[in-house]
Amino acid sequence: MARAAWLYYVGGLNQEAAAKRLGITRARVNKLLQDARETGVVSITINPTNVGLLPVEDSIRDRFGLDFCICTPALGSDRNGAEASDLLKDFAFRAVGAAAAAHLRTHLASREDAIIGTGWGRTLQQMTLQLAGVRAPKARFISVMGSLTANSAYNPFEVVHAFARATGGEGYVMPVPFIADSVEDRKVLLAQRSVQQALELGRSASVAYISIGELTEDSLLRRQKMLTAEEVVELRAAGAVGDTNGIFFDDEGRAVDHPLNQRTLALGLQELHKANAVGLIAGQSKLRAAHAFLKSGAARGLIIDGDTALLLMKEI
Repeated sequence: MARAAWLYYVGGLNQEAAAKRLGITRARVNKLLQDARETGVVSITINPTNVGLLPVEDSIRDRFGLDFCICTPALGSDRNGAEASDLLKDFAFRAVGAAAAAHLRTHLASREDAIIGTGWGRTLQQMTLQLAGVRAPKARFISVMGSLTANSAYNPFEVVHAFARATGGEGYVMPVPFIADSVEDRKVLLAQRSVQQALELGRSASVAYISIGELTEDSLLRRQKMLTAEEVVELRAAGAVGDTNGIFFDDEGRAVDHPLNQRTLALGLQELHKANAVGLIAGQSKLRAAHAFLKSGAARGLIIDGDTALLLMKEI
């Protein structure tokens, strides 16, 4: 029942495609979906019971010393080429966003005065779409990175306020650019009282949800024109394979020696660990960056799509 619900509601498959995936009839899928709604398996979010990859979760958690690891179901695909890649990518964002939202629901239920750190990106945006019906008026949401970025539904400013609107909580942002124009400008901005207050709130987060980015032409930073093609080449030459909150790291999870890392206004890798960071990884294109990030020790927890998790298992 839960598998049918995941494929239909989160994976975006129609009933015929879900039936083919499960090896049952379309009528049976229809009945399972009806039963899922009637029994409460499906409400605002989908109950992930019995659809996770428990052995994979345990292995990843133990290998990287995490408090927890949550894998969404592996979708796989019987399609080829770009169509399969697009299907898996869209599914990964929705699935990880839904699983992260479920984790946040549990956290808010156990701690009404929670301080929630947030990053940015498409996965965080999906989280905000899965929180209907959650009320947490005493919760505070704070961006753990500079919030003045390109205007989009998943920039830090919009993500924070989407969380606040969805829960009735309070939203706070770091009122500075994501990346300063120079090292000197960064020092001036960091000296501002409002920035220091935002950083202190971020450091005291009871949990912080951050996404991991790959260093490619298709990465969010590149498509938002926050990185130039020349900077991508320079970062790769310095050994960078990915970033989180604009902190670029190498294959061993170490911040690389590059001017961009000296101009970023965000919590650093060690500070993220103290802020109980939960890494959100959606999409196989982020595999190398994900592996490197986990080596950094910045994450306390991990929420990852099942297909990428299976590939990560081969890496470790």
